[in-house]
Amino acid sequence: MGRSSELDGLTTLPELLNRSIETYADREALRQYDRKANLWKSVSYRELGDEVARWRHAWQASGFARGDRVAILMPNGVDTVCADQGALANGLVPVPLHAIDTPGACAFILIDSQATALVTNKVARWRQILNTGVDLPDLRLVIVTDPDPDPHEEIQPHEPVEIVTLEDWLAREAQTEELPAGPLEDDLAGIVYTSGTTGRPKGVMLTHKNIVSNVKATLECVSPRDGDIFLSFLPLSHTFERSAGYYLPLATGCTIVYNRSILLLAEDLKTVRPTVIISVPRVYERIYARVQNTLAKASAAVRYLFDWAVEVGWRDFCKKNRMPVERSGRAWLDGFVRGFLMRKVASTLLSQFGGRLRIAISGGAALNPKIARTFCGLGLPIIQGYGMTETSPIIAGNSIEFNQPDTVGKPFNNLDVRLGEGGEIQVRGPSVMKGYWRRPDDTATAFTKDGWLRTGDVGEFTPEGLLKIKGRIKEIIVTSTGEKVPPADLESAIETDPLFSQTLILGEGRPYISLIAVVDPAEWQRLTDSLGLEPTGEASLASPAAKSAALKRAKAAAANFPNYALPRAIVLTKDPWTIENGLLTPTLKLKRGPLNQRFKKEIEHLYATHG
Repeated sequence: MGRSSELDGLTTLPELLNRSIETYADREALRQYDRKANLWKSVSYRELGDEVARWRHAWQASGFARGDRVAILMPNGVDTVCADQGALANGLVPVPLHAIDTPGACAFILIDSQATALVTNKVARWRQILNTGVDLPDLRLVIVTDPDPDPHEEIQPHEPVEIVTLEDWLAREAQTEELPAGPLEDDLAGIVYTSGTTGRPKGVMLTHKNIVSNVKATLECVSPRDGDIFLSFLPLSHTFERSAGYYLPLATGCTIVYNRSILLLAEDLKTVRPTVIISVPRVYERIYARVQNTLAKASAAVRYLFDWAVEVGWRDFCKKNRMPVERSGRAWLDGFVRGFLMRKVASTLLSQFGGRLRIAISGGAALNPKIARTFCGLGLPIIQGYGMTETSPIIAGNSIEFNQPDTVGKPFNNLDVRLGEGGEIQVRGPSVMKGYWRRPDDTATAFTKDGWLRTGDVGEFTPEGLLKIKGRIKEIIVTSTGEKVPPADLESAIETDPLFSQTLILGEGRPYISLIAVVDPAEWQRLTDSLGLEPTGEASLASPAAKSAALKRAKAAAANFPNYALPRAIVLTKDPWTIENGLLTPTLKLKRGPLNQRFKKEIEHLYATHG
């Protein structure tokens, strides 16, 4: 049973925070690393409340009125939370921007949202947006939280928009005593822009009622405990982290620790030793790949013990969650070897997460079944959920008590979910968005005539009422032979082979499926050594022997797919796809359009030379 009853009667996000400030005043609320002081610093709930009040007074003194949009372009941290909560409490509308998004994308959102203020950590970030040359007629204030000591990045006397340091801006709080009334449940609590895997992003209007209802429903699925520590590393511009990794823990008196950077995630996991993490499949895939890399260099005996430990643990997991138990001639030994295998194998893996991880939530995309089996079998029951920005975001989820990794669990109790034409998942309920900002036509298209939100995802229900995701309507690849292939599922399967760091499946309107793959440096070294090739040269990537070997491995990893879905041709590259180079969304999803454009020549050559 969850803890949602604790929040009965609360309808807005400021009310959730104020309850925690009153209830857990001296408890640690937030923790982040201070690079200047070279140490971790904590903020209690009482201190957080005091700082939010300063932001409220400064917003009021600066003349911002209810409904004004304020953009926040910041890395995760205390200032980001204060900017958000201070704005929310005054009835302003936060517009979160991804901290490392391109200047052009940021400029687009500032214009589209008609933001009147921008909170950012560096003057340089503002300069980059300004240098795009776009007109920002609504923007009248830029607040810089961490001024750069570089004199080239100092605030200049004749800026096109008023720029002020956070320290100077907060000093304005003395200019006002009266604070505006708090927001109502139907007021906007944010305009969150979609990732934009295809085309321009749209601003999703989410009300306080939308988000609070989703937080309450999530608490019925995953209930934090007193003393739980959340490690936050997904961007706060994304609704999954925003609702499940920010609003939810603060509403229940938990502690949020902000990861120093994604490059230091492995180290921070061991230092912080979190009890809860909110993640996307890509993070688990990377950890799984590292495990497989280690096993590849280990002895046959070590690999045997690893596989046996997963097998034993998975049987236990299946029994607990009322799933079919796989048959094995050595299952009778489980009771004798379980303790030994868990100590020797599982504990090593779990120590990579700090050793006390209790809840690992995965969302944003489907987790590969092989990866889920490995982690669940070794004692880390990853809980998968399903949702979208337009639903604040979670629609369905598994739980600790009943976790079936081949599904995304049961729909939340406060939502109605049905399957429409073509098996499309359609949703109705209190967490469904108000609509798209300034896009009435897109809003109308997003809903059925009888008022259900179209998700664009294809699903099915199990006899137990659990939801399975079958793929995206628009992402299903249809070959020229009429075969339908779900690219994301196939990519996920291929990436279980440690050779493939990232993959892109091709084949829309083509006679067969092909693959573009980013190779893992260590595995590529081993492969080229075995073939007598030079690993550092570009020529090896085009080597027929290397491509043949890589293609063979890709097919083996995807062996459970039908033959028509297996790739027949491959392009190899060493250059990773990142958020910075515009090939991944902020939640690490592939931007298929830009990727297809990036490899346009290679794709045309590939299909021209493979009949």
